[in-house]
Amino acid sequence: MPSNTLLKSRQTPLRLIENRVAIAGDNSQLSIYDTYYPAARVALSSSHLLYCGMLAGRKIMHGATDTPCDFLPNESFVLAPDQQVLIDFPEARLDSPTTCMTIEIDRSQVARVCDMLNTRQPRDGGLPTWDYVPRALHMPHGAPTQALLERLIQLYDDDHPDRDALIDLALDELIVRMLRTQSRELLLEEVRTGDQPRHGLAAALQWLRDNLSRPLDCGELARSACMSKAQLYRQFKREIGYTPGEYQQKLRIDQARDRLTFSSAPITQICLDLGYRSPSHFSRCFKAATGLPPSSYRRRSGQPAIDRDWTPANQPPSVPFAE
Repeated sequence: MPSNTLLKSRQTPLRLIENRVAIAGDNSQLSIYDTYYPAARVALSSSHLLYCGMLAGRKIMHGATDTPCDFLPNESFVLAPDQQVLIDFPEARLDSPTTCMTIEIDRSQVARVCDMLNTRQPRDGGLPTWDYVPRALHMPHGAPTQALLERLIQLYDDDHPDRDALIDLALDELIVRMLRTQSRELLLEEVRTGDQPRHGLAAALQWLRDNLSRPLDCGELARSACMSKAQLYRQFKREIGYTPGEYQQKLRIDQARDRLTFSSAPITQICLDLGYRSPSHFSRCFKAATGLPPSSYRRRSGQPAIDRDWTPANQPPSVPFAE
């Protein structure tokens, strides 16, 4: 197969909306879609698992999640086999096309990766076995996944004699990353819905949500999970991607975003309600996570930025943050 087939084919598009260039591997197929003109409700589906990565522009996806959602660069969107979405392209232009890559992955390869993980890296603590749940998954991805997607594009477009074997190895890695993300999302969804925890990690996550304003007590958290502190820390980091202290901080910042956007509660009150003892420390933590101090974030959301309860005279004493 000649190199740079994708690049050459994309230089002469045949359609203005979802112009598709595709190259097949042994167990998969890569497609790159370029859209040069605004469009709405364009259908997309596949009989295989469909892994999508945005390369440029913005799409609005309808039908796969409860509400329409933006699909942006450095994000992934995974569709289950035979699941259809309808797509809007509000910003597509001739000089600035909306570009997305998709990889259709054979179900047998996904099943093989699940079997490999269950054999070599079984989950413990009562967690379910590794398995792909056929449902939509929309998530931001970091630099390693972005680099992997770019490497896959290069592999499909290469004439290396081991091309197909290298593609399958890279796809195995992509599937592992997808399964890890989906398992985390399903676990957090279980906790958010308020279902009775079915294993220790879910019980620890529930404890953190129910005690968001309390300083983190690792001993009590471990007892709620019926684990040792070391075991809980390892499982938390492996399954959630954060330490318990980091996850508590994330929950607090998420809650602060919501309250700053949708309530008129004074910033100092939000700070105290979420367990921060110092408004200045809350401001530093919030700015580190969002890029804006709380007052500016509220102003951007359209809420009044004045914190009427705050004066130097009623500033709480500064207390070190309890991890």
